[in-house]
Amino acid sequence: MPEPSHTRLQVDERRHQLVEAGSALFAEHAFEEISMREIAQAAGVSKALLYHYFPSKADLFAAAVEEKTLELQRVLEPDRGVPAVEALAQSLDAYLRWIEANERMWAKLMQSAATLPQARDAVEQFRARTRERILAELAPGSPPRPALRSALNGWLGSIDAAIIDWIEHGDLAREQLRDLLIATFGAALLAARQADPEIELRFG
Repeated sequence: MPEPSHTRLQVDERRHQLVEAGSALFAEHAFEEISMREIAQAAGVSKALLYHYFPSKADLFAAAVEEKTLELQRVLEPDRGVPAVEALAQSLDAYLRWIEANERMWAKLMQSAATLPQARDAVEQFRARTRERILAELAPGSPPRPALRSALNGWLGSIDAAIIDWIEHGDLAREQLRDLLIATFGAALLAARQADPEIELRFG
């Protein structure tokens, strides 16, 4: 017999409440510094109920990362029908604004990616989806030529390093960083074309 819709909604709301409580703590502390008891206290529930929804702290962390990643993917959607370069500028601007609003969460995720498989997988999946979106606009068809794929992967990795520097020093305006990232994107495409003149790109 199907579960009543109001019960399902209550379950979803409770799960979201627990994920939000975990996200707030993960944004402030290292993964290993937080206990499930502390998360349960922050959420205002018993530890038993928390374990009912999430068998381990790693499961809760993975759910928190997934929720934030999906939120970010929605934020990054550019306007339909705009040229590829303009769409990239819109997405980068939205990405940097989101990081400004979620700076600690993003920084902790980057730190955790070095040691936690859940965080590393989330970062890699996010980069892969971003790369596929760019390729769908610039170079339709599959698979991409190796030089283009390698150049885009290198550029996507460099974004994180540039943003970490931006957060750490705070001496570059968001618009300046956005324009810098767009310029390095163009340089990556140029380098790919120099390595493989047969690469065809569509910018319209």
